[in-house]
Amino acid sequence: MTKAKRIDYESIFEYARNVVSRHCNRYDTIALKNTKKVLAAFHKYQVADFYMKPTTGYAYNDLGREKLDEIYSEIFHTEAALVRSQFVSGTHALAVAMLGNLHPGDEVIGATGIPYDTMQTIIGYPVKTPGSLVDIGVVYHEIPMIGKYVDINAVCRAINDRTKMVHIQRSCGYSDVRKSLDVASIGRIIQEVHKIRKDIICFVDNCYGEFTEEYEPTDVGADLMAGSLIKNLGGGLAPTGGYVVGKEELVYNAACRLTAPGLAGEMGATLGDTARNFYQGLFMAPHVVVQAIKTAIYAATVFYKLGYKVNPEYDEIRNDIIQAITLKSAQNLENFCVAIQLNSPVDSHVTPVPDMIPGYQDKIIMAAGTFVQGASIELSADGPMRKPYNAYIQGGLTYEHGQLAINAAAEIIGEACQKKKPSGDVNLDNEKDQEMRKKCETILNNSQRKEDKTESDE
Repeated sequence: MTKAKRIDYESIFEYARNVVSRHCNRYDTIALKNTKKVLAAFHKYQVADFYMKPTTGYAYNDLGREKLDEIYSEIFHTEAALVRSQFVSGTHALAVAMLGNLHPGDEVIGATGIPYDTMQTIIGYPVKTPGSLVDIGVVYHEIPMIGKYVDINAVCRAINDRTKMVHIQRSCGYSDVRKSLDVASIGRIIQEVHKIRKDIICFVDNCYGEFTEEYEPTDVGADLMAGSLIKNLGGGLAPTGGYVVGKEELVYNAACRLTAPGLAGEMGATLGDTARNFYQGLFMAPHVVVQAIKTAIYAATVFYKLGYKVNPEYDEIRNDIIQAITLKSAQNLENFCVAIQLNSPVDSHVTPVPDMIPGYQDKIIMAAGTFVQGASIELSADGPMRKPYNAYIQGGLTYEHGQLAINAAAEIIGEACQKKKPSGDVNLDNEKDQEMRKKCETILNNSQRKEDKTESDE
């Protein structure tokens, strides 16, 4: 009987650390340039302690809120910005931006193929959703991507007299085919669309992409852009919120949708310590985003060495903070998320299980032991319980924590193999749950003993 080959995990982890080191100069330089950009904006608008005080009620003349809008406009080189804690998520910010600027009879072209699940509910396609764009009479025309590339010619051919907006999703979302877009590629799409009609709104969903490059989509012609503050720009400190930036009229329309016609962005209290978290989070964001990128590169390298398909590949240039790993079975996906949760700083004792979540088409499993619930700039993992069972990793406030969690997940999952594992709805029962927990704890304890022995030897 042939003895199974033992996996040398330490060599794999060392190899992954070396790969990350080779990429450090590029991303540290990006962080430096973006920090310089943020700091210059803070200086220009003379950020002071009293900007960070809470406001109540209508919050007319909230100076901290107004100055933060101006700082965002400065950083993204736009005419206006709307940065608010009243946005409950990035999806909400995207919905407000679109619903505020589209009316019955208008057409929006989806330039990047099938959007991720929560965007499908905003659009109301393929499943009609009450209050969605399609429900209020907006026409949606989706242009499939050609593999990992945007079919710019097809997008341009689809433009007609009623086309009001072209929607561009920067991140790959839950796609196992397409790649996330770099800023230069987004710029080429916008350039070709505006050649046909300059009045078409080129709207970019910038979630997960902020500060991964030196430039942003608004630097290459985006008319309107939106995203979340519990992702990149919140720096791990923002407790909630989202943003919309772009042309003044378009941002104003979005603000009227968020509050009420005529009120726009003139109202909205900043409660508690939210303003301080928004300012400090934005200041920290360039550095934290690079921590997340390093974690993603590390994860890609480890699981590539274990034989799994990864997207992006470990040596590809990053345009967002998401790393997809094709785990091949429902059990692998669930075990992966359990391992990440067990290695989280918050709720590590909780076991994630697949379930239906509002805005998604399939059961989703999420590991998110985060300080801010659902914050994907903190290390988290999730995936739909459907083939090919991709785990999507994002975030990591520190690269060091990212390594610990990925190492544990790798040792739990092991090498990819052709043998088919059980799939389907696989809620772990108590016995399997305890077995998995013990296995994770054993890995952590063994790792700690190795470190202690090394220290004593020294």
